[in-house]
Amino acid sequence: MDAKSRREADQERYNPRKVYIREDMIAATSVLQIRASEIRQSQINWQSYLQSQMITQRDHDFIVNLDQRGQKDLPDKNPDVCADVFLNLLTHISKDNTIQYVLVLIDDILSEDKSRVKIFRNAKHGNVWQPFLNLLNRQDEFVQHMTARIIAKLACWHPQLMEKSDLHFYLSWLKDQLKTNAERVSAELEHAEQVMLEHEKQHFSDKPTKHHKDKGGDKTDNGQEKYSTLHDTFDVLKPHEDLPPGLHKNNDYIQSVGRCLQMMLRTDEYRFAFLSVDGISTLLSILASRVNFQVQYQLVFCLWVLTFNPLLAEKMNKFNAIPILADILSDSVKEKVTRIVLAVFRNLIEKPEDQQVAKEHCIAMVQCKVLKQLSILEQKRSDDEDIMNDVDFLNERLQTSVQDLSSFDQYATEVKSGRLEWSPVHKSAKFWRENAARLNERGQELLRTLVHLLEKSRDPVVLAVACYDVGEYVRHYPRGKHIIEQLGGKQRVMYLLSHEDPNVRYEALLAVQKLMVHNWEYLGKQLEKEQIDKQAGGTAVGAKA
Repeated sequence: MDAKSRREADQERYNPRKVYIREDMIAATSVLQIRASEIRQSQINWQSYLQSQMITQRDHDFIVNLDQRGQKDLPDKNPDVCADVFLNLLTHISKDNTIQYVLVLIDDILSEDKSRVKIFRNAKHGNVWQPFLNLLNRQDEFVQHMTARIIAKLACWHPQLMEKSDLHFYLSWLKDQLKTNAERVSAELEHAEQVMLEHEKQHFSDKPTKHHKDKGGDKTDNGQEKYSTLHDTFDVLKPHEDLPPGLHKNNDYIQSVGRCLQMMLRTDEYRFAFLSVDGISTLLSILASRVNFQVQYQLVFCLWVLTFNPLLAEKMNKFNAIPILADILSDSVKEKVTRIVLAVFRNLIEKPEDQQVAKEHCIAMVQCKVLKQLSILEQKRSDDEDIMNDVDFLNERLQTSVQDLSSFDQYATEVKSGRLEWSPVHKSAKFWRENAARLNERGQELLRTLVHLLEKSRDPVVLAVACYDVGEYVRHYPRGKHIIEQLGGKQRVMYLLSHEDPNVRYEALLAVQKLMVHNWEYLGKQLEKEQIDKQAGGTAVGAKA
């Protein structure tokens, strides 16, 4: 191939008009911004819209002067006309390409000067939100997400808050997009994992090959070839349209949704609206699944800004936030993810006004092995001052909470975390003698949690420990069997008698035996009591005689 042919091939391979992404990971570069820069190069024939009477002469003249004649100060000179023209265009034009172009123009106007949001917010066009909210229902994803970006700017950069019904619709849309795109990201990561496993089977199998070459130089070449194939599989850039169906759409848009939420949740009034659309549980369910570090950072950032509100900081661990964030901290290889998780933990201790809640958060962090991660971070001594300040703060508070912790506090925290393990309290007869009755506190909260774990957990260790605890509670609390039956615990334990894990079956069998033995003991006491009563009655009759 001559030099000219190679240049042509390279140009075709890296066509700047195409959007390239890695097949196995989320591209760090914003696809939304790449598409926007492409759209800016478009030429819209505004004259054709005028001739077809889709826009008025005034609208035509304004948009041509702004777009094609370079009069960039027009929005500031004629703010009322500017808002009117753009809202008219969004309302009366249906072609996706033109709508994309108009949205990019609006976004550029706002990005150049934040104060320009008042051009649209103060418009005399009626409900300024409606034309934008309608676009969220369009099929074109660029239109949807550029519109969402503009709405976030209009909502956050103006002192007047977004109206409740419009706000609820917008936040619900963001939440739904977050869930949909997270599922796609998870599917893409699974696809990448399958590629990896398939490659491993093909190139790293221990099965002997049919053709054995000389052991000298070919061994190294063969190893290089194996890794070269893996490198090619993951590192070759693929055009957007060449990816497997359903995977090419998500790569930026979950990040775009994350950016909108990062903006919106800085406003305190918007935080409770997000809670009302089930937003916090959605964030945490996504963080508990497979997402890349950039999405992790953005969603944990959202949790961080939420925890600046004391009431939300107090509620946060009801959504199981601390165990999920502890897992992220444990697995984190990116400093910015570590930094933002530590910042959330600090807020969960500092911001609650109820100090009992702050104490419970400390205990939950201890239970989730956060102290171990803090020790590792302390040894690494990061250059990031924020990280080290938060490590020192958390270390001090968690160590103090450990010293003040009773055995029952430890047990309660472990149960609430849902991460049961064979810690010393479970096997302590003294603990159960002294504390079995305390499992009935707060409306039998701990017992209900144990029964819930017996039903929902898939972890054999959790199930085995929960069975053991139910048995010990029944053994040490006189009315325990009756309460466990009312809560549905007996049925769950008996169901686990056929569990695939032998340890779970064993602990379930012991728990059932304790339930039955308790019956026999109770029956024995009743018979003994009746016998004593009969003897007492007979003695009384004899005395009268």
